[in-house]
Amino acid sequence: MGTKDEQDDPGTSEAPLLTDPPFYLPEFEKSYRYIIDEYEVIPKDIAIFMPCAVRKPYSTSPSHQLIRMIISQVLEPSRYHIVIFGTCGIVPAELETMYPYAHYKYMLGKCNDDKVKDDFLRIETERIAGYLNKTRNVYKYRIGYCIGLFREALIRGSEQAGVPIDLLLPTRDIINKVIEEGDCSFQEGSLSMEEYLGEFCDALIMFRNERLGKG
Repeated sequence: MGTKDEQDDPGTSEAPLLTDPPFYLPEFEKSYRYIIDEYEVIPKDIAIFMPCAVRKPYSTSPSHQLIRMIISQVLEPSRYHIVIFGTCGIVPAELETMYPYAHYKYMLGKCNDDKVKDDFLRIETERIAGYLNKTRNVYKYRIGYCIGLFREALIRGSEQAGVPIDLLLPTRDIINKVIEEGDCSFQEGSLSMEEYLGEFCDALIMFRNERLGKG
């Protein structure tokens, strides 16, 4: 993706803030095509798929920092690759400052329009499937940490591509427990909740020991 145009410069402060649903915007389709058609993803043992965040860049989000801290405590950096997905489409985490990924503000959780939600699920499923197809032989394993429509899109994208998600967290039992307790702003709560993070850490350790070995 070119960097001559100031909008494409990840360091510019002049890039416009995009507030419409990003999955409709041509800027995101252009960036997605760059990732699929041109960007070279470095092979790693594990891809870890995490939802995008309101705060940009994503790695500055408090929830992302908690999740990343757990990952870094369990896995060596050379073993995994973080991939961000959601309303942004799907993007390798190292590209998080590239336009337009650090230049939009949108929360799907606040949307009450069923058509917009359906469109998101359709568009995001296609984009996830495209990335999974592109990286079919890049990763040995794939782990997803997500809830809500993002989780549904990841499941559908995996099925469409025929590329399995080897570990999907939180588990349905923990999600149901959070829903039953019902004291969250969103029905399924937040991925930064202790219930979710605790299970994520334990499951990641078990996955590492069973699939990669402790060393």
